[in-house]
Amino acid sequence: MSDSEHYDPLTPRRREGADTQERRMPRGVVIRLIAYLVAGHVIAAFLFLLFSVAGKG
Repeated sequence: MSDSEHYDPLTPRRREGADTQERRMPRGVVIRLIAYLVAGHVIAAFLFLLFSVAGKG
């Protein structure tokens, strides 16, 4: 079987070394990751503040 039997003219050719969508993280996941990291640090800072204030009293 030759490659010409499996040729599909409607499928674009992939360039060598080009990033595919499977390698890149979707934008929503990146935004959610940053939001969770920021929220987690804010909660940790608040808990640290609570424990430091309660420890001095």
